[in-house]
Amino acid sequence: MTTAGRDRQGVEPALLGTAGGDEAAGPSVALATHSVRPPLADRALAQRVRSVPPSGIRRFFDILATMDDVISLGIGEPDFDTPADIVEAGVKSLMRGRTHYTSNYGTIELRRALADHLERLYGVRYDSMSEILITVGASEAVDLALRATCDPGDEVVLHEPSYVAYVPAITFAGGIVRLVPTRLEDDFALDPGEVEAAVTPRTKALFLGYPCNPTGAVLPDDVRDALAAIAERHDLLVYADEIYDRLAYGTYRHRAFSSLPGMRERTILMGGFSKAYAMTGWRVGWLCAPAAILDGIVKVHQYGIMSAPTIAQDAALEALTHGEPEVQRMLSEYDRRRRLLVDGLNRIGLVTFEPRGAFYAFPAVSDATGLSSEDFAQRLLSEERVAVVPGGAFGPSGEGHVRMCYATSYEQLEEALVRIGRFVEGHRP
Repeated sequence: MTTAGRDRQGVEPALLGTAGGDEAAGPSVALATHSVRPPLADRALAQRVRSVPPSGIRRFFDILATMDDVISLGIGEPDFDTPADIVEAGVKSLMRGRTHYTSNYGTIELRRALADHLERLYGVRYDSMSEILITVGASEAVDLALRATCDPGDEVVLHEPSYVAYVPAITFAGGIVRLVPTRLEDDFALDPGEVEAAVTPRTKALFLGYPCNPTGAVLPDDVRDALAAIAERHDLLVYADEIYDRLAYGTYRHRAFSSLPGMRERTILMGGFSKAYAMTGWRVGWLCAPAAILDGIVKVHQYGIMSAPTIAQDAALEALTHGEPEVQRMLSEYDRRRRLLVDGLNRIGLVTFEPRGAFYAFPAVSDATGLSSEDFAQRLLSEERVAVVPGGAFGPSGEGHVRMCYATSYEQLEEALVRIGRFVEGHRP
């Protein structure tokens, strides 16, 4: 029977008791056909959504919210309040009636300040009119970049362990993830040779999230240069999520990936205000790209979001123009906490790589306790009231580790180390 001979639902008329079908049998057959289908609620979600697990970070956050006396080393959020001058700028914006939409691109004042900021720090210049977009946090920037540039089946090479949202964001965009592992024995260094080995004829892009959440690893200059050469050799787009760019320790100096020779025209550079300025709840980030690429990204943004919150943009402008002393103050304290936590974990017997960026430690826990990452995190929370995130949430290479965030007070970290030490001592194999 031709397609025209079927009804609009794709069921042949004979099955519906018409066109000569048995009137008694027809409805029962139709009902039987209908009854074997799962309920609509079970069929509603797209397969790509069903294939993605819930965030391992948020699951533990929801659990600890129901418990008392918990020291949380789980959520990657500064414990500092947003600096007072930045808050005041947001309040003044609100009181001045700045409660309307901005340009889809964001306020021109903020875009100009961001262009100056990136040129001053990294020597890379973007046109404030056509190459900068203000977003609802760096998370929206990542989502926009992927949805605007990924066609179904495009491959994206991604290092792991890496931030829990990257794989789902690639999947939601229709892309295919090609994972490249990093390991404790190599200080979680990304090996350019392994990156190039993961490239296939279907590879469209390389995704870099450095300084790295969850490991705290960074990209040394020679590795950055090698990755740039790979991107050029294989004509790849580069997604560079640099939300932790200002949180760098010791002798490490961050370089924006787009500042490397030949990389500006093939890099989508992303960042935000949440981490360095303690502005997580303000939800304001940014994305920079060549105008021809940004033009398409803005389409996705304008139909989904319209514009980032106006008062948050005004607060972010204050952060960029006058917030540097506060960044340095918080960075100095993070560095002090970093040293305390890393040294303390190593003394306990949880081997911990020294992070050079962000505000996370990623200790190995399985060898010392015989517990999986998941079991370690669950039992540490229930027995000692310390919340950490299982390393497996960040990729296969994260198994055997947990992520601990040191964006909490020095005193809380001292007490957490006492509790973790007691827990490890009681669970040695």
